[in-house]
Amino acid sequence: MKKVVSFFKKETVLCIAFLLALVSCFIVPPTEAYFSYIDFRILGILFALMLIMSGLTDIDIFDKICAFMLKKTKTLRQLSFVLVYLCFFTSMFITNDAALVTFVPLAIAVFMRAGCDDRVVPIVILQTLAANLGSMLMPSGNPQNLYLFQLSGMNMGEFILLMLPYSILSLVLITGIILFSGNRKISSLADDEEHSSDKHIPMAIIETLMFAAGILTVCRIIPWEYFAGATALFFIFADRKAFAGVDYSLLLTFCCFFVFIGNIGSIKEIHDYLGNIVSGHEIPIAVGASQVISNVPAALMLSGFTDRYNKLIIGTDIGGLGTLIASMASLISYKAVAAKFPDRRKSYLLKFSLWNIIFLVLLLAECYFLGM
Repeated sequence: MKKVVSFFKKETVLCIAFLLALVSCFIVPPTEAYFSYIDFRILGILFALMLIMSGLTDIDIFDKICAFMLKKTKTLRQLSFVLVYLCFFTSMFITNDAALVTFVPLAIAVFMRAGCDDRVVPIVILQTLAANLGSMLMPSGNPQNLYLFQLSGMNMGEFILLMLPYSILSLVLITGIILFSGNRKISSLADDEEHSSDKHIPMAIIETLMFAAGILTVCRIIPWEYFAGATALFFIFADRKAFAGVDYSLLLTFCCFFVFIGNIGSIKEIHDYLGNIVSGHEIPIAVGASQVISNVPAALMLSGFTDRYNKLIIGTDIGGLGTLIASMASLISYKAVAAKFPDRRKSYLLKFSLWNIIFLVLLLAECYFLGM
């Protein structure tokens, strides 16, 4: 029983998605039509991109980039800019959760080494905001963007233009906070040892090229079957450990929601009723739903009841702000701080909630100012 409770706590969203899918199966008995519910394209692309990111993480490519940049850091403000901007800009391509997994533990270690452990909570909150907001700009930034981008039929330019105003405001706000925060000189953070290793260079080049192929696949230039198949084969022979870094629970969550949405969508009365509720109110409903079930499942669930995908993209991206579970990536930061500083959990949650609400209100205000 303890194992069941522990699993539910760890994979709450997956369990809820499974229960919803299971209940819907009693309403609409399983048939061959179930296979048509599942978007194998999005699952294949997600799986392949997660494999590549796992491989790049295994060879510490992001740590090397960060170490190189930290060699030039002389002040607390410069250090904050490096660590926060890394989250903001890399999250556009490697996803918000990958950015936080990579850079939050590094930030905690670096700030403690620089004698600035009193600034750990603010910097990690800023990193979390930066990752969740930076990831808005690109379809590859987070799973719901990738999913809704595929549904919408937009091209890459249209997607970027849709989210650019919100990304610009987010960057301005984050920059302003860092500029007006405390500043002092710190000792050099450059390591005496050389971290780079020539043996990893060929693998880094290959995996970077594969990631570029992934972007082309997202843009529908390369067939997803070729990309996913070639990526899986490469890692089977070159780096099997990368498979351990894939978030299989996320893929299963997608499958469960596909079944649930497909079944509910096949019942005209329920579909029409929910469609009337969602239609015209996509943004506030997406924001509200994200606060309770997080933005990825909110995007999956609401996409079955409206075709205004541009509104859902904005609503679920902005909806990643707010509660700690609005974006599941935010839990990564909280767990990292709680593990290292258990006495600061309450302080972290209070400050995290305050800053998230402020950013959420400002971005929603911009949204309505722009007529969305």
